[in-house]
Amino acid sequence: MPEALRLYHASASPNSRRVRMFLAEKELVLTLVPVDLGKGEQRWDAYRRINPRQMVPTLVLEDGAAIGEVPAIWRYLEETYPAKLLLGATAREKALVSMWERRVELEGFAPVMEGVRNAAPGLKGRAIAGPHDYEQIPALVDRSRLRVANFLSDLDIRLADAPFVAGDQFSVADITALATIDFAAKAFATSIPEEQRALSRWREAVSARPSASA
Repeated sequence: MPEALRLYHASASPNSRRVRMFLAEKELVLTLVPVDLGKGEQRWDAYRRINPRQMVPTLVLEDGAAIGEVPAIWRYLEETYPAKLLLGATAREKALVSMWERRVELEGFAPVMEGVRNAAPGLKGRAIAGPHDYEQIPALVDRSRLRVANFLSDLDIRLADAPFVAGDQFSVADITALATIDFAAKAFATSIPEEQRALSRWREAVSARPSASA
């Protein structure tokens, strides 16, 4: 039963939101275990025993196996609970969803995270998530903003040709894209330019889905 699975997550974590949206779309109910990032609970011994990389989210199975990394968590849940596929049904669909989700993560999600981690005072010495400490590089913040602006422009062009990021069906590519855009709006006060009508149309439609509030 899915309730026997435990998802360690943080309410403000965009990566955690990506998994919560996935669960909501598939109508899966797991046991949610909050991790307070503000208190640094991800670095406490109790959580480090679950995920030595000190990152959320982490899915813990009934046998105690811990799965970190959002795509890996998605893969396990998709194959275990195949109703309403979000990673694609055919080989072609799976490849396209994987390609587009990867592009969104590398070209949009990663730049937002890079900008935030190199700018936030509370992340001084923690510019890269994980078990090691890295100093912030303020010069990366402006580059991150430019990369995000280019990402929005490129995504608008893509969505002029398709209703969803990976094609005709809602998928994890849309989940990552929405998490990226919403986090950029909060972190950088980034808004979609008026001329990017396809992107605005898509965001309005995807934001209206119940899973968007997960």
